[in-house]
Amino acid sequence: MSSPVQLVSLSTAIPPHEILQADAARAAAEQFADRFKDFGRLARVFESAGIRKRHAVRPLEWYAADLGWPERTAAYLEGAQDLFVDVATKALDMAGITAAEVDTVVTVSSTGIATPSLEARASARMGFRPNIERVPVFGLGCAGGVSGLGLAGRLAKARPGSVVLLVVIEICTLAFRHDVLSSANIVATALFGDGAAACVLRTGDAGLATIEHSAQHTWPDTLDIMGWSVDPQGLGVIFDRAIPPFAEENLAPAVAGMLASGGLAMHDVDRFVCHPGGVKVIQALERALDLGQGALDHERDILREYGNMSAPTALFVLQKTAQAGLPNRSLLTAMGPGFSASSVSLRRAA
Repeated sequence: MSSPVQLVSLSTAIPPHEILQADAARAAAEQFADRFKDFGRLARVFESAGIRKRHAVRPLEWYAADLGWPERTAAYLEGAQDLFVDVATKALDMAGITAAEVDTVVTVSSTGIATPSLEARASARMGFRPNIERVPVFGLGCAGGVSGLGLAGRLAKARPGSVVLLVVIEICTLAFRHDVLSSANIVATALFGDGAAACVLRTGDAGLATIEHSAQHTWPDTLDIMGWSVDPQGLGVIFDRAIPPFAEENLAPAVAGMLASGGLAMHDVDRFVCHPGGVKVIQALERALDLGQGALDHERDILREYGNMSAPTALFVLQKTAQAGLPNRSLLTAMGPGFSASSVSLRRAA
């Protein structure tokens, strides 16, 4: 029988610029109030989003400039590399492992274009070996952190004893667009922040938790729900269908199916650890999973202090849950473009 895959360490990091939600609301009003007739109605999302502050790779005033691909890409490459080194170093230090001992690095990011990819750009600063295996992952959006953890776990299991480093970085604020007059853009401006998370995984008997099983589910004919548009100015957010009602109606059967593929059922889960896309999404998740109002308290705390950072956010919630004390079994879940859901079941370390 093969050794189980252990989540050895988990770290998070944020960029240096703090954006208070009240300041973001004022900046959005300056940009949109006179040009977008529906702004007054939509602006209420800044108060109802459940967010106190967020963090960004650039100061708030930078986003008011006329920005195209060169400016956004330069900010992405600089900010993402700094976050990579910060969060990966933390995770390795927590695990008592040097960068030279890492065999595989999985890098998840969907908010910028980097070729060579981020782990190659950060390699010299990190001290990775020349023969490290690089696995960059793009396009998973908010589900990327959970899907990435599942992928990293499978890679660690396939090569027992190898060290797998997962780094999840999103610079969502680079999608702030004052040239796009749409409700989706206003909502994105009210929700998104930047952040990163990293994990070290390997087979063995010691760690924060054992990774039991991972799974994904993609609903047919749902490409229009969430994603990026691409135009000469950069990436633009797509929210073409309401996510909370879709989640409330469709998530539970998908989660049950993902659990069943690992020989588990809903009643086997002691704590659902969810990506908090927004307050309404959290409420929909509580109803869909029959958890009771207020059950996803850590999710609300992370949303309030960091906003929606896309892929890393679920790992921020997992870190907070671990700090409070993991129950016997947790199910880490997130939804993302596709439209899809991802899950990873975790057993508390003995």
